[in-house]
Amino acid sequence: MMKEFDLDADKALAKDFLANFADANGEPKYMKILQDVANHKFRAVQIDLEDLYNYKDLDEEFFRRVTENARRYIGIFAFAIDELLPEPTEAFPDDDHDILMTQRAEDGTENADGSDSHQRMPPDIKRYFEVYIRASSKGRPFTIREVRASHIGQLVRISGIITRCSDVKPLMQVAVYTCEECGFEIYQEVTARVFMPLFECPTFRCRTNQTKGNLILQLRASKFLKFQEAKIQELAEHVPKGHIPRSMTIHFRGELTRKVAPGDVVELSGIFLPIPFTGFRGLRAGLVADTYLEAMSVSHFKKRYEEYELKGDEEEQIARLAEDGDIYNKLARSLAPEIYGHEDIKKVLLLLLVGAPHRKLKDGMKIRGDLHICLMGDPGVAKSQLLKHIINVAPRGVYTTGKGSSGVGLTAAVQRDPVTSEMVLEGGALVLADMGICAIDEFDKMDESDRTAIHEVMEQQTVSIAKAGITTSLNARTAVLAAANPAWGRYDLRRTPAENINLPPALLSRFDILWLILDRADMDSDLEMARHVVYVHQNKESPALGFTPLEPPILRAYISAARRVSPTIPRELEEYIASAYSSIRQEEAKSNTPHSYTTIRTLLSILRISAALARLRFSESVAQSDVDEALRLMQMSKFSLYSDDRQKSGLDAISDIYSILRDEAARTNKMDVSYAHALNWISRKGYSEAQLKECLEEYAALNVWQIHPSTFDIRFIDA
Repeated sequence: MMKEFDLDADKALAKDFLANFADANGEPKYMKILQDVANHKFRAVQIDLEDLYNYKDLDEEFFRRVTENARRYIGIFAFAIDELLPEPTEAFPDDDHDILMTQRAEDGTENADGSDSHQRMPPDIKRYFEVYIRASSKGRPFTIREVRASHIGQLVRISGIITRCSDVKPLMQVAVYTCEECGFEIYQEVTARVFMPLFECPTFRCRTNQTKGNLILQLRASKFLKFQEAKIQELAEHVPKGHIPRSMTIHFRGELTRKVAPGDVVELSGIFLPIPFTGFRGLRAGLVADTYLEAMSVSHFKKRYEEYELKGDEEEQIARLAEDGDIYNKLARSLAPEIYGHEDIKKVLLLLLVGAPHRKLKDGMKIRGDLHICLMGDPGVAKSQLLKHIINVAPRGVYTTGKGSSGVGLTAAVQRDPVTSEMVLEGGALVLADMGICAIDEFDKMDESDRTAIHEVMEQQTVSIAKAGITTSLNARTAVLAAANPAWGRYDLRRTPAENINLPPALLSRFDILWLILDRADMDSDLEMARHVVYVHQNKESPALGFTPLEPPILRAYISAARRVSPTIPRELEEYIASAYSSIRQEEAKSNTPHSYTTIRTLLSILRISAALARLRFSESVAQSDVDEALRLMQMSKFSLYSDDRQKSGLDAISDIYSILRDEAARTNKMDVSYAHALNWISRKGYSEAQLKECLEEYAALNVWQIHPSTFDIRFIDA
């Protein structure tokens, strides 16, 4: 009797909590949810343990029992909801379930002689809702190896990375049979993964008449739940020294299915339960049982850009940032502030995160919007650190190294599924990073055969496979960020750029920007860098930047807002971009040792970078300043080489600037050059505005040109 009494008392406590709990605004939180459930707006009723803990009439013993015996108390809360569920206030269309239930309610009075438990309608079949108890979010979640035998049956919170996800399948919750003899409906509740079907009719009538009525399983009338199985693995930072990461099976039911995908870093709360092995595996395992986690709630550490819902204060912050004229520089300097210098590289990496809109033509042809970047440089210029930081900021990122990944590890492998023994495809790093970033370090150390796997991904953005009878094409809409060393470890200035870079032209042309970072000895910059490094070592933070660097969550929010804009290129810029592209081709044709490999893909790269810059300004159209900045970045990527060429040719900066301006004026047959154009031309060659002003003054004194006093426009004096 005591047990029965306890159950009723607990049901009363659960009912009291659901009916009377008020949220921060004083409104009945759970009664509102139940009203929505009654109106068939949604199915899930999430009960927060924090609410139960903060409830004014809290019974601490009841709270402890709910935490330690969560599976049982889900049933108790479901019974309480059955009694509390209000009448629907809005009309909704009847589905099959409602029509069946109405019919059963009418039939139920006639044939329920009540003698047999199989004839009574189980409460599960009447319910439209599902109950989930969500663990408190206070404190640190468990790692997988901290969940022990003492936690069985309890609510636990764990964090990890999803490595595998099954398809969503229907799982039988209540099996319904009809008897051929007496026509009654028989119900059988299914609580485990396997069940023994009934064969003989257990009703009073069939037993009395001694007719063993044949039962037919009615799939339309039975109740099924959505069911999905997933594997979660420990995060690398939680694994102790010398161990390998552990994994755990997760079962998702009902509304929690399709919430996770392989590669997601998630925090789950759920009930830790044992499950015996069944069938042949059960014979082999003997007394050993397996454990799994019955998921109750899922939260992602990093939301995808599309799923970002900006809260009120975030929207204000982003609106304030967007109005800031210097936002492009601030966002770029907020990326890895601990790394000294590399301002332009950080700008390029910011544009990689933002990306350009994908273009789909009427005939189905796609033009990619993702930027691909290769950082090539001497050892010790913080390439790997930049890669790691970008993966940290991006909502979906995969980090691999050249030697540690094979061709199938990057694209897709065919494996035998341990559950069904079928051949299944398992996506590799590039497929896992779909709609994200794939960072490949030590790119030059990869085998040639493995590197060819990346070619298709970089331009077509798919992975095509024909293996083991599986012929398919997987999406890999990935931005590739690669880091490599030159051919001889360090850049050898005596050899040509092509010899140093040592990557095939087919691959080089696919990178939007190949950034060369040369480690040069320079007294002033070396002193500055050394001071910066020592400061970071002492204080574990970067020196003051003159503004507060933006945190990764704010960066993600800003980028997600920027990615919603889809800028177009206005007609008046078409000629400007075309002439800029043709002049780059001409320069390359004249050069004996070209620094880059320019194809029509370079033109597409200019368009992509310009669109990404327009997105950062939340602009619907690309401006000329965006194209100029795109061209400047493309020139600056080889800046360290140009500066070397100039040293070889013996020209000082002032003479070089003069020759650039004179050549450009001669090319356009103009005697007047605007200051903005002059600045644009020389900044592409890596010179600063201060150097331009010095050049203007020096040559004006020599009467080579005249300078407008206010606008600084230049007019050549025809000699």
